[in-house]
This record gives sequence, C-alpha cells and structure tokens, in this order.
Amino acid sequence: MSSDILITARQVLITESEALSGLAQHLDQHFVSAHQMILNCSGRVVVSGIGKSGHVGHKIASTLASTGTPAFFLHPAEACHGDLGMIQPEDILMALSYSGESSELLQILPLLKRRGSAVISITGDPKSSLAHLADVHLNVHIDREACPHNLAPTTSSTATLALGDALAVSLLVSRGFSAEDFARTHPGGSLGRRLLTKVSDIMHSDGDTPCVLESASLIEALQEMSRVGLGMTAVTDASGVLTGIFTDGDLRRTLENTKGEVSSLRIKDVMTLKPITIGPERAAVDAAELMQSKRISALAVVDQARHVVGAFNMHDLMRAGLV
Repeated sequence: MSSDILITARQVLITESEALSGLAQHLDQHFVSAHQMILNCSGRVVVSGIGKSGHVGHKIASTLASTGTPAFFLHPAEACHGDLGMIQPEDILMALSYSGESSELLQILPLLKRRGSAVISITGDPKSSLAHLADVHLNVHIDREACPHNLAPTTSSTATLALGDALAVSLLVSRGFSAEDFARTHPGGSLGRRLLTKVSDIMHSDGDTPCVLESASLIEALQEMSRVGLGMTAVTDASGVLTGIFTDGDLRRTLENTKGEVSSLRIKDVMTLKPITIGPERAAVDAAELMQSKRISALAVVDQARHVVGAFNMHDLMRAGLV
C-alpha cells in the first residue's frame, strides 16, 4: 500500500519536472518580448484568470509585486461587473487560461485593447482565441497532466506558475532589484528585519553607552558596567576616541591574575587594546555574524574617527529577532 502511494507521488513529480524542463528548452523570443513589454511599462501588470488559473494568477501577481514590478490580481468575472475600471490604458493585462478559451477573459480583452492596454496571454494553445487576441502570447503547452485521468490541472498549472516566476526573476535581474529592495517590500517578516535593521537601531547610545576614561580606576569601570548592564564598557581618551574595551571576560582574567587585589588598578592597565568594533550604519545582521565568528558577546560602536557612539550586546540582537 505504502509503495503504491510513493509510486504515484513520484510519478507526479517526475511528470511535472519533465514538463518544466521541456518548457525551459522551448522559451523563445516571445518570452523576451513579454519581458521587455513589462520592463518598459509605465503602469502596472494586471494578472487575471479564473479557476485554477486564477489561483496561479494570484501568486504570479504577488511575486511580481514583491520583486519590483507593480502588479495586482483582477478576477475576470468581477471585471465584467465594474472592476474593469481598475485597469488604466498604460497597464498590461496578463491573461491566464490553459485552454485559451475562458469566456470571462475573452469578454474583457477586446474592451481593454480598444482602450490601449497591452495584453500578454499565457495559454497551452497558440491557436486559441486568447493567443490571437494578445499582443504577446506565451505557450505553456504540456504533453499531459499529472492527474491519471489527464483532467485535473496539475502539470499545466505548475508550468504556468513556473513561467510566471521566470518572468518575475528575469525582470528582477533587469531592474537591478537588490536584497535590500526585496526587504523593503517585506518589512514585517524576518527577512525585512535582517536586511533593514541597522546597528544604530539596536545600540545603546548617549547616556546608555557604558564608557569610561583611560584614567578611571577599575572600580569605577565596574560601576559603569553595572549601571548599563551590557557586560562591557568602552574606554576612551579625553577626546572620546576608543582606546580599549573591558568586558566580563576581562574581569575574570584580571581577578585570576591578581588574586582579587583590584582596588589599586587603573582600567588602562587591564583593558583589551585594539578591540573589535562596528559602525552605526552597518547592518545589524553583519554585527551578529561578526560576534558569532569572533565569539564575543558585546561590541562598541564607533564613527569614522573612532569616537564611541554606542554599544550593544547579543541580547539586543536577540530582542530584535536577528539571532
């Protein structure tokens, strides 16, 4: 029984992967034309389809919008009852129908073309009505559905979805759409936090920055560390330039070396020289990677002149959801 289930599942995946491989081999100038049409569009891409094509269309529109191509999905039946006003002459309609004969789409296409909107159709039949009405037609013909009855849209919907991904990614590359651009369209997710959060967003600054002068005693440095609670304090010269750092780890080593006789020590005698630092405009995720690679739990933040402007520790990164 289990073997029969796995055989069926594997055959579905094989059938669909073979269809995608064939689709890749048959991409031609029509795809390039569709790409250029969208790239040069001053409006939006309006994706429309009904049934399974509609579900695929929702995803294609979402992928385009999140990768730098303004797009939205429009249900063709709703378009026939007033929502056609959402489409402007400078927009492009991307019509999805494997048969190429969906009546709801065929009803609105002539109206849009008369208003000046360009049309890209994606069908499995280059001789279909939608193919003939479109300015550019993309052929997603498959040999058979993964459904054993060759009826349920399976391979065909996968092929259409994959072609939409191919368009979105090729447009992303042409636009020079970066990882930071992608994060700006996903500010609520973990990706957005990781790419958009700067060190300046999480660091303790001004009066919350643990910092003492080189002339301070070790006791004074410990009091400053306790005041802020970052497990460290920066050490600066009189002009505010960082000259060292003192951490909980440095304290343990100092206690071991002096057998607890610390009352007469100055911070400059026991601090770590040339500490690892980071700038306030660096991505906080870079700071997390730096701290993990160097096995340190806190960092001083300095400007280009190495003046101390802030500090933070691993707990601050954890609160920001970055580790």
